[in-house]
Amino acid sequence: MRAHLVPLSRNRKTGPIPVSTTEHSSCPPSCGLAEFCYGLGGPVALNWKAVSEGRRGKDWSGFCEDVSRLPRLQLWRHNAVGDLPGEGDELDEDKCLQLAAASRGKRGFTFTHYPMTPRNASIVGRMNEVGGLVVNLSADSLAEADEKYALGVGPVAVVIPKGVRNVVTPAGHHVALCPADHHEHMNCSTCGLCAIGSRKAIVGFTPKGSRRNQLQSSLESNA
Repeated sequence: MRAHLVPLSRNRKTGPIPVSTTEHSSCPPSCGLAEFCYGLGGPVALNWKAVSEGRRGKDWSGFCEDVSRLPRLQLWRHNAVGDLPGEGDELDEDKCLQLAAASRGKRGFTFTHYPMTPRNASIVGRMNEVGGLVVNLSADSLAEADEKYALGVGPVAVVIPKGVRNVVTPAGHHVALCPADHHEHMNCSTCGLCAIGSRKAIVGFTPKGSRRNQLQSSLESNA
């Protein structure tokens, strides 16, 4: 498993914070957004390909060492593209906890599309208990967001159609729209909402990347 940490991202969405990429094989086959993935187009796709082919980045232990050297309380994003280490739809417990330990004392955040089987949910819950890297559970619909919220192992994020406002899930949970999606001068470096593990609100993201229009159409048709 290879990953690459950029000490200072030039991505407008994240702002100037450390950002990582993990090889393509980290993504679970069950991911419902695979065909619309942000990492399939543009410069991010070239970087992802280089990491996945071993031309960029380090092995997992080397990557975790880089993470451990980040300053205390450093806000950083794990995985502009890619997911937590695993094989198929099963998380790799040892590698996940190794990353959590390396992140202790930081203000990291990431998102996972791994299915929340009892085993996977337990691993994510333990990662979030360590502190330093908040693992958000990614949902593809408001109903799925409620299901993942009910697990209580981590905060939840959900993809929503662009243009919607005042979103509430079927179970009545408030969806806070990503500030960077709606305010020109906001980005991850100035927000940090996804790095708050104790938050109650579900964060809603609108489609991104070269296939955003296809995803927008899919979300609207399934609304």
